Amino acid sequence: MRRAAARWNRALGVVLALPLLAPVSQAQKLALFLTDGTRMAVTEYEVETERVRYFSAARGQWEELPREIVDWERTERHNAREAEAFRQRQDQERRERVAERRARTELHSVPLDDGVYYLRGEERLPLEQVTLTVGKSKKRTVLNVIAPVPVMPGKRTMAVEGLAAETVTSGEKPAFYLRLDRFSRFGIARVGLEEGRNRRVVQRIFMVPKSEDEFEDQDEIEVFRQQLAPLVYKIWPTDPLPAGEYAVIAYTPGEDDLRAWDFSHRPAAGARDQ
Repeated sequence: MRRAAARWNRALGVVLALPLLAPVSQAQKLALFLTDGTRMAVTEYEVETERVRYFSAARGQWEELPREIVDWERTERHNAREAEAFRQRQDQERRERVAERRARTELHSVPLDDGVYYLRGEERLPLEQVTLTVGKSKKRTVLNVIAPVPVMPGKRTMAVEGLAAETVTSGEKPAFYLRLDRFSRFGIARVGLEEGRNRRVVQRIFMVPKSEDEFEDQDEIEVFRQQLAPLVYKIWPTDPLPAGEYAVIAYTPGEDDLRAWDFSHRPAAGARDQ
């Protein structure tokens, strides 16, 4: 029986015969460097008393060479780097597999009806899609967008009646599942009271004079978006969400098809709040 691989090779945890364990693109790229500068790509090798027996990656066969012509310092340095890179690739692939399995598990827990669902513990609580009221804005503040002429606000507003939403969320970063009926832009937007009215503004529509080009504007917060399946997503804030009024929104730019599911967020709300 041949001697075991070199002690330093074992200490590094080098995986031998890698083509049998992983795709070629992901395999650890071992090498033997000779004292004349030659690099030999190998998939496995064994160090004997006077000889080195290796499997050539180029020729696909076992070969031998004198041990004394191998540059062991360079060989060890290269293979140590490869061992670490290979370990990192394996860890990344493992994390991706775990994430994929978790996403599949989450997908099965999302109700089949289109809509938005608040994730509270193990519960998926449906948010009610609100009816939006179209109104006029009297303000003349200039909207800062890229356009050849100033964009004046206030052609109309999209608002929901009432001072607060019925659904209450808690925790620092409430998470939601969305199952949409068509591809749309979506996110979470702050909603604020419209001055002098008993309603909350979700979106304002701005118009470029003369051209009548329109721009939607809403106070969106930064969120993480995870796709679980076509038209099925999970979203949650990147930063702790302050207390206030919000809405999960979905719309197609320029199509006047805004949909909104409102909620009141109270970070310290009790577990029974819905």
